[in-house]
Amino acid sequence: MTVADGALNPVSAIALVGALGVGAQWLAWRFQLPAIVLMLAAGLIVGPALHLFDPVRDIGPITGPMISLAVAVILFEGGLTLELRKLGDARGGVTRLVVFGAPLCWILSTLVLRYAAGLSWESATVFGGIMIVTGPTVIAPLLRQARLSRRPAQLLQWEAIVNDPIGALAAVLAFEIVLVRHTAVDAGSAATDIVLGIGFATLVGLAAGFLIARAFWRGWVPEYMKVPVLFTVLLVAFAASDAMLHESGLLAVTVMGLVIANADLPSYEELRRFKEHATILLVSGVFILLAASMDFAALGQLTWRAGLFVAAVVLVARPLTVLLSLAGSSIPRNERLLIATTGPRGVVLVAVAGLFGERLAAAGIGDAALIGPLAFVLVLATVVLHGFTLAPVARALGLAGAEVPGVLIVGGSRFATGLGEVLKKAEVPVLISDPNHARLIRARSAGLPTFYGDILSEAAEHQVELLSYRTVIAATDNDAYNTLVATDLGPEFGRDSTYQIAREKADKQRHALPTQLGGRRFGGGRSFAAFDAMLTEGWRFRMTQLTSEYSHADWRAKWPEAVLLAELRRKGSLKLLRGDEEKAPAEGSRIVFLIPPGADAQPGSSVPMPPED
Repeated sequence: MTVADGALNPVSAIALVGALGVGAQWLAWRFQLPAIVLMLAAGLIVGPALHLFDPVRDIGPITGPMISLAVAVILFEGGLTLELRKLGDARGGVTRLVVFGAPLCWILSTLVLRYAAGLSWESATVFGGIMIVTGPTVIAPLLRQARLSRRPAQLLQWEAIVNDPIGALAAVLAFEIVLVRHTAVDAGSAATDIVLGIGFATLVGLAAGFLIARAFWRGWVPEYMKVPVLFTVLLVAFAASDAMLHESGLLAVTVMGLVIANADLPSYEELRRFKEHATILLVSGVFILLAASMDFAALGQLTWRAGLFVAAVVLVARPLTVLLSLAGSSIPRNERLLIATTGPRGVVLVAVAGLFGERLAAAGIGDAALIGPLAFVLVLATVVLHGFTLAPVARALGLAGAEVPGVLIVGGSRFATGLGEVLKKAEVPVLISDPNHARLIRARSAGLPTFYGDILSEAAEHQVELLSYRTVIAATDNDAYNTLVATDLGPEFGRDSTYQIAREKADKQRHALPTQLGGRRFGGGRSFAAFDAMLTEGWRFRMTQLTSEYSHADWRAKWPEAVLLAELRRKGSLKLLRGDEEKAPAEGSRIVFLIPPGADAQPGSSVPMPPED
């Protein structure tokens, strides 16, 4: 696995990066911890702490280009999420954070670097431009973990992605100004290079995006080649722009992604999901490489001013930038406060800061060597801070999903209403959706929240906070629609949390569907018609707590004819059960079941529910 001098060979090194990155993300999911923090910790441990892995030593000179290309793909995937029609009421806030926020952040960051960190005006101006970047590589994992409401999540995501190339180009502009002052570079030629570079990158991004959109619409590219063609065009666009003006490739790929996102391609969802998977791998790898490359000796150059610098950025520069940019807007106060206190920096900041720190040092700027260490400290501090505080702060401000994960039931039927009522009594948030207004009357009468419309529509994206729900149950009387809902929402909710009422004749070969379609079955394989007939006969929903004195076996002995539906675990997560053949629900959990007509509930053992009309 290793070579003679103790270094890893490139294949083993890359495998280690993948294992650490994906492993950290899995552990974060498993134990509900910030993924970014675990990735940075893993990189620091195997890198500067134990010296088991050194990217430059073990992978070689391609480490830098690998990181650059990975960042380009990450930004492009971010651009693919920027659909203008989905902005809705967040459009004004995004415009302000980009148009006013970017230059304001540059000014305030420069002042903080000059007076808190003690850098020269040259270094502070260049680094201040880079600090416009708020970390698109960090925002996505944080939003996934914190389950923010739609609008603040959109504002943070759009700001991070759009301002990312702006920050890099601001650093280029400031660097060229420094070169004009300290070298023989002509101001006119420097300005021309910047203008031409930005213009060229924009045109390349637009051309690449329109080319892909037209080729896909016209069928010039077969389905199996769409992703390879997309990747190739992306890399060509990035390389061509970067050759014209360094760091302008970030602008080109962001523009390219934005064009494709708004081209309404028929295969857009497949492309976006594939890019999301690639981005998870790339974010994991980049953060491991970043942390493992850190030199503790370089950090030793920092003084107490580094702590003052981080505090000033988090407590002064970021809040002022957001609050001044959004002053007078329609964004509610709590959303402004959340955005103002959320400004994590990511790998783009460290990569670009390290590059320009070296260039400034070569130009004779003495304190430029501090830019890289300061950038790493800022990233480390903000990632740890926001990784642990974003979710609780968002909940305190009423801008995140409830502590108890909610359940989305698609279909306004007696079954959906009965299940919703029993879950509501257990204090589980429930939403019932149906495109037929009349079918929601029963749910409204029971006091259950409802959404009138198609849950797959754009209206639902704007009006339903899907992040507040962790389980979806497709339970309409239309088997094809249930399959469509479960298949479409499965990647978002997770296949293990997406359920579908059993289809009629699903056991017949000519009616069977591939296992990739639809959701998980429950209730002993009963169909909608079967459940509806049972409720018509007088079957009723019940919930009871399992304890050491009242086990699952005791429950079954008491209710031999009951139909077991679901297990509500201690932390509030809901698991729908196929039937008694599954593993018995754990002690301490609550179970939801149906009892036949005429059965009497034993006092204290279950929560009685009124029969449905």
